[in-house]
Amino acid sequence: MKTILITGATAGIGKATAYKFAENKCRLIITGRREKILNEVAFEINEKYKVEVLPVCLDVRKNEDVEKAVSGLPKEWRNIDVLVNNAGLAVGLNPFYDGVIDDWERMIDTNVKGLLYVSKAVAKIMIENRKGHIINISSVAGKETYPNGNVYCATKHAVDSLTNGMRMELLQFGIKVTLINPGAVETEFSIVRFKGDNQRAKDTYKGYQPLTGADIAEAIFYTTTLPQHANINELTITPSAQATPMIFHKKN
Repeated sequence: MKTILITGATAGIGKATAYKFAENKCRLIITGRREKILNEVAFEINEKYKVEVLPVCLDVRKNEDVEKAVSGLPKEWRNIDVLVNNAGLAVGLNPFYDGVIDDWERMIDTNVKGLLYVSKAVAKIMIENRKGHIINISSVAGKETYPNGNVYCATKHAVDSLTNGMRMELLQFGIKVTLINPGAVETEFSIVRFKGDNQRAKDTYKGYQPLTGADIAEAIFYTTTLPQHANINELTITPSAQATPMIFHKKN
């Protein structure tokens, strides 16, 4: 039975991914900052799928906490087969000259530094085991920059580059590395970006059918089903109504 560690598992893509792996009888280590919700997700999954779930309340932005959590995992949970680096966010949609410094720091600390902290801690275990699979959740914003997306796009471009570097450096240890680039997915993403403005978030998806967290979870799970000699290096998934980060075919 595989052991899967998923960051940012309290909602959206992370939560859907946890359910998908549980459906396929994997053991789960799920992390998130909202302890109450995290425990509720763990309980729901255990009740529905009868698999072991270990909730770990964690802020990926705090390296000491990440190192302590991973090194302190019970022995029976240390053989992590798959890491899904899902924790990430976009905050604000401003031109860089009118950017909010706190927004910048939240995105950089979570999307880049947090991903690095978790990856380093888990990679040590995978290197010892000479096997494993790291899946980094990026975005189409990591492929093309769009107006007012400056820092968010920069963080996702960084994830793209870091993923390539990880793949090269972990190759010798038999560890796979995959990059997933979702397009428009209707989750809490836009609510966070627009700081709780639910109507503005809802309007983002008006006129077309966006992807769901479950759509991305299906793709994530699929990348882990290939034989050991095969790896999906990168996968980009958008709604059929989306061509680029900014070009959509919307119905009036």
